[in-house]
Amino acid sequence: MQTKKIILTILFVNLIIACASTHGPLVTDRPRPKIALVLGGGAARGFAHVGVIRALEQEKIPIDMVIGTSVGSLIGAIYAYDANSFELEWTAFSLEKDQVFDYGIFTVFTSMGLAKGDKLEDFVKSKIPVANIEDLKLPFAAIATDLNRGTRVVVDHGSVAKAVHASSAIPGVFNPVEHQGKLLVDGGVVENLPGSVAREKGADIVIAVDISENVINFNITNIIDVMLQAITIISSENAKYMRKNADVLITPAVGDVGMLDFSQKKRCMQKGIEAAQKAMPDIKKKIEEWETKQPPKK
Repeated sequence: MQTKKIILTILFVNLIIACASTHGPLVTDRPRPKIALVLGGGAARGFAHVGVIRALEQEKIPIDMVIGTSVGSLIGAIYAYDANSFELEWTAFSLEKDQVFDYGIFTVFTSMGLAKGDKLEDFVKSKIPVANIEDLKLPFAAIATDLNRGTRVVVDHGSVAKAVHASSAIPGVFNPVEHQGKLLVDGGVVENLPGSVAREKGADIVIAVDISENVINFNITNIIDVMLQAITIISSENAKYMRKNADVLITPAVGDVGMLDFSQKKRCMQKGIEAAQKAMPDIKKKIEEWETKQPPKK
């Protein structure tokens, strides 16, 4: 019996040596790439981001930073807090439209939007029990637009709630947000798929999730619909140009979901899972290609 154990041990050691000599250093001997997850804007379609994150986590794809625009900043911030897709799903399923939109008839006459955005900030604070971006588990940035200058603003420090609010402040729907000395609105106006920001922050591989495809909408009946459709068109057009910054582009099939249709959560999440699973071979290939180009760790 003892002899058998010794023989098996020798065979196992020889197998490891043979594999190492045939295929070169193991992947663990090499540095791994810094991977950024970029989440685009698209209002209620953003529930698809949750499904994408779940699939990435299940496949053990490491995420080193999260960059988000509009709803992508909301989902991204919640995930960046503790990097737990289960908690993210639970939060997403509990989210209802009236938890983020605080419309008021007097708001229309006294401010620059139909909704103040206080509810959105309160929701963020209730789900993320740390005040500042610097305190999140993963590096995070929200993309907003400087309304006065028409330029992109990367909000990567300070209040998490303010950052998400500013990035999600659809012009005309939400009040612009005064933050860090600027008047900010939805980042989708200038950069709905901010892969360039991930590059600037040192990402080696950028996985981008675009939920802006298909802007067709024949159900436009009021001023809110008009403003939402306008920002949808703008965001979709600039996202087409920004796709070039992604190493892997994931496009969940949620183009038929209305911007404020919160009844499609489960379906959007499932479409996110399916799209991420479809992209998984490409993601793993990009990681492997990057790793094989690196010298072994010393």
